[in-house]
Amino acid sequence: MDPIRILLVGNGGREHALAWKLSQSHRVESITAVPGNGGTATCPKTKNETSVKADDYPGLVAFAQKNGINLVVPGPEAPLVDGIEGYFRDAGIRCYGPSKLAARMEGSKTFSKDFMKRHSIATAAYENFSDYESAKKYLDSIDHNVVLKASGLAAGKGVIIPATKEEAQAALKEIMLDKEFGSAGDEVVIEEFLEGDELSILSFSDGHTIRSLPPAQDHKRIFDGDQGPNTGGMGCYAPTKLASKELIAEVEKTILQPTIDGMRKERFKFVGTLFTGLMITKNGPKVLEYNVRFGDPETQTLLPLMSKDTDLAEIMIACVDGDLDAIDVKVDDKFSATVVVAAGGYPGSYAKGTPMTVGNPPADTNIFHAGTTIKDGQLQSSGGRVIAAQAVAESLEQAVKNAYTGVDSIKFDKMFYRKDIAHRAFKPTAATREALTYASAGVSIEGGNQFVERIKAAVASTKRPGADAEIGGFGGEVDLDKAGYAGSPVLVGAIDGVGTKLMIAQAMHKHDTVGIDLVAMNVNDLVVQGAEPLMFLDYYGCSKLNPEHAAAFVEGVAEGCRQSNCALVGGETAEMPGMYKEEDYDAAGAAIGTMRKELSLPLKQDMIEGDILLGLASNGLHSNGFSLIRKIVTRSNLSYEEPAPWDPSTSAGLSLLTPTRIYVLPLLDVIKKRLLKGLSHITGGGLTENIPRMLPNHLAAEVDVSKWELPAVFKWLKQEGNVSAAEMGRTFNTGVGMVAVVSKGNVDSVIKDLEAAGEKVYTVGQLVKRDGEGCVLKGLESWA
Repeated sequence: MDPIRILLVGNGGREHALAWKLSQSHRVESITAVPGNGGTATCPKTKNETSVKADDYPGLVAFAQKNGINLVVPGPEAPLVDGIEGYFRDAGIRCYGPSKLAARMEGSKTFSKDFMKRHSIATAAYENFSDYESAKKYLDSIDHNVVLKASGLAAGKGVIIPATKEEAQAALKEIMLDKEFGSAGDEVVIEEFLEGDELSILSFSDGHTIRSLPPAQDHKRIFDGDQGPNTGGMGCYAPTKLASKELIAEVEKTILQPTIDGMRKERFKFVGTLFTGLMITKNGPKVLEYNVRFGDPETQTLLPLMSKDTDLAEIMIACVDGDLDAIDVKVDDKFSATVVVAAGGYPGSYAKGTPMTVGNPPADTNIFHAGTTIKDGQLQSSGGRVIAAQAVAESLEQAVKNAYTGVDSIKFDKMFYRKDIAHRAFKPTAATREALTYASAGVSIEGGNQFVERIKAAVASTKRPGADAEIGGFGGEVDLDKAGYAGSPVLVGAIDGVGTKLMIAQAMHKHDTVGIDLVAMNVNDLVVQGAEPLMFLDYYGCSKLNPEHAAAFVEGVAEGCRQSNCALVGGETAEMPGMYKEEDYDAAGAAIGTMRKELSLPLKQDMIEGDILLGLASNGLHSNGFSLIRKIVTRSNLSYEEPAPWDPSTSAGLSLLTPTRIYVLPLLDVIKKRLLKGLSHITGGGLTENIPRMLPNHLAAEVDVSKWELPAVFKWLKQEGNVSAAEMGRTFNTGVGMVAVVSKGNVDSVIKDLEAAGEKVYTVGQLVKRDGEGCVLKGLESWA
């Protein structure tokens, strides 16, 4: 094979890292950096060249031809957007980078956003504007938080995240009228502000195949704690803890490959390194932006993770020649961290020409130069982001520690760097927090089950005609016909409370939604028997009556009764001084309904193996598990008044108070058509404990929890509480508030009727022969 002689265009930290890695290739004979920096000047096989300018593309071609260059590597975005690749392609010299047409993915944010829309690639909602007044009017018309982006190239600084509408209007004026970013602000993208964690993926591509490096997370803000203005990047680490195999597979399938395929289909095939900035939101990964080159400081972080036997020069040539699929990109199973050292005052005004010294860093630590130059044998600063220390280690903690040790070897006046690189990775995680359970919150499901067993004899002793006096189902029944009231239906009753969800209602001074909860918990237990709720009675106990609180609560009860077509016929309000603390109260309720015998559920004798389990979506937490929920919230130092981490559009308290869904009316319609064999209301005990209550002893429920997405609030509780997947399934409804047993032949009819009534229905499993537990949860890894 011919030796490779490289022309490297650029003078930043990215270019020094590229020269460092490329120089390790046994095929690379020489690297010429135009103009290079103080680091490339001393890099093996590398020399700086200043006789030709980095933006003189005809001059670069002539230089390459004169010096036998056979691979050109443009580092920054500007030459790629200018079309440098075309100059060298026309001259028959390989250029590792996209065409001018493909470089529009970074050169124009409006173009890339419209591309994503055309190819159904998830991104934030947005609007493009080239007229200031139209953009100003649009900002006034919306209520959600926004991000403002200068559409053109702005050296990584053309993104503003305003905290208020006033700040947004001021930023818009800076971009479009004051030309803070020059012509890059002639057009602006105003997009929805996405909540979540950012990560960046660098992918090699030949226009067909992609090979990605580990996801990295950089630090754009200048100050610790992600405060202050955006910069070009103050540090980076990789891989990130967000990067599960499942997430990366999803990103490659739904974002990266569709991007490469879409560009090829639109006849601007992408060759080079595609940098994809992502936000991992509660609704999945979404694209923030594309860059069409290696990122900075991601390059300094990721290239040292590539195995020593992985040849970067051969990868680049394979991409240009279209045979990347023949190359294996190997990455070491280690961690990398980079700390950027900036000039004092950056990203504002800063001094240049400051003398510097760099000592010897520890092993596995690299110093990558960016804004440096050598004048008269003296290393000096020449830019805002001056230099960086990078380290690889077996753990992220050690990599970060070694990188900061590397920083200690750098000396110059007024140098500045962040002290918290990778801080997001070191927040307490599920792996380091105590694993919480319902029992650890003071509630024992086993204890409750043991209590029921103990009192069964006492209950059975009250048996009378029409009433079997057994407990353990969802509601109690009396057959009025057998009790002596000839021709009468079966009377069904249910009694329940709201539990410690009341404590959140009291803390938030919002009492109406728990009234709905009280009705829901009871009438849902009636309908699973096949009964229609007719009347409801409530109980409200307190130390001193607060008429406003009590009235709001009863108004909520009335709303629940209206939703279930049930009459509120009476109740009891008990004032018991000293029984409760201050304005605390407790509440309970009872629902009474009737059932025609032929509609009685469950039909255990009719259930067979292979019957289908349908799940009806919940509204969220409903009214169970709140002892554990409150413990997790407390341990996370989350205030009920703060925005909910799982739903920033509302407060944590209000989100937790979302009332229980009432399923009565849609279910009664399918019950009357005799389409169901059984129903289970998923309350305390979750799926595991509730579903078996409707099944015969010889059958079990096999539930595949991957058939529906775990709602965001449950994901947060699982992560923050380090709650195991199995514990989630036996404590919460996890997104399914009601489960029905349906014969295979009736599945389509039931789904159609329920969906027509506004329910979201999942096919969640089937009945199987019981061999141990009454409910087996499959697919728990989907909740990981």
